[in-house]
Amino acid sequence: MQVTLIGGGMIAHDQILPTLFHMQRLGRIGELQVCDRRPESLERLAAAPNLVRAFPGQSFVPRTEPFADVIGALPAEQLVVVAVPDAAHYDVVMTALRHQQHVLCVKPLVLTVAQSLDIEKEAGARGLMVGIEYHKRFDDRSLMARRRYQSGLFGEFKLGTACLLEKWYYRYSNFQNWFTCDASDAFTYIGCHYVDLVAFITGLTPAAISVYGIRDKFPNGNEGWLWTDARVIWNNGACLNVQNALGFPDAGPGSNTQSLTMYCSNGQVGAWLNHSDDYRGLQYCYTENPGGDGATTYSEPSPDYFQYQDLGGPGLTPVGYGYRSVAYIAERALELQGLAKDARTALLNQWDAAGVMATPVNSRYNEAVVEGARKSIQQDGALIRL
Repeated sequence: MQVTLIGGGMIAHDQILPTLFHMQRLGRIGELQVCDRRPESLERLAAAPNLVRAFPGQSFVPRTEPFADVIGALPAEQLVVVAVPDAAHYDVVMTALRHQQHVLCVKPLVLTVAQSLDIEKEAGARGLMVGIEYHKRFDDRSLMARRRYQSGLFGEFKLGTACLLEKWYYRYSNFQNWFTCDASDAFTYIGCHYVDLVAFITGLTPAAISVYGIRDKFPNGNEGWLWTDARVIWNNGACLNVQNALGFPDAGPGSNTQSLTMYCSNGQVGAWLNHSDDYRGLQYCYTENPGGDGATTYSEPSPDYFQYQDLGGPGLTPVGYGYRSVAYIAERALELQGLAKDARTALLNQWDAAGVMATPVNSRYNEAVVEGARKSIQQDGALIRL
């Protein structure tokens, strides 16, 4: 299977490309190309020290043509990976589907319910897969919580808090060119992880959303909703508060700060779930700053999202739920290869029902929340019914 990655930015470097390189090394996928209109992005990606060290002798085919031309040249039923700014997802995904390609898309899939329905209709008519990469689903903590919640051990979710604040250096990246008030906000981009995660764990769906945002300026002068506080009301009356920002200090010990707390009850006794996702029990203090964006001499690294391990070569082996998430969706596309449309549709329906991989069918609540959030933040946090 050929894989074409559209977008050569931060998430391509940190998670997607190393996963695909490792799958290529294992013989699971064939030619790998990366499309980005900025040649400097592709050059930087090709020369990235982590990738060069981990995957000696491997490379991708750089493409700077318009993404539609690159996708249009592919044989049918390969895999297109969409890793562009949120507002561009719809055009790239629909282009891939119209050219009979399976799709892996970073979260959120799109910004409106109508766009999600368009994608579902197009994919369904063609028997194609659209997998949405909500990688927190593949954290063992999340899968443990889901199994225990759905077996009744927590009772029913009532009240919760979540936060995910990325480091300040994000403001100096390409974010400052697209993460503007008219296009996105901290909740839409980051908070959707925890909305999806609570739905994934509990099976509940969001019923209303309120998002209060604080405008702040990027170094280039563009304004963005860089601090947000959201209140999500669920269909059982539960409430989840979610705080997000591009504002965690670069001097902070981890790559970000994030956590989830859920209070539950079965009507007779209370129950509690607490995931401190930024601190995984590691405390390091180096002799010098190891270098890289947001790196600090004192560090509390996460062993779980994405790491390179030396398992005897060649190169290094990527591990963690970030790797598992991308690989899981790519493996589903491999399962569909060579099957007739009816057989593909049967598998796609099975995966929709299982709900492990997010799809347009089984996770549309995310698009409803994002669409409502964008309305709410423009109205100073008005409550929007979904």
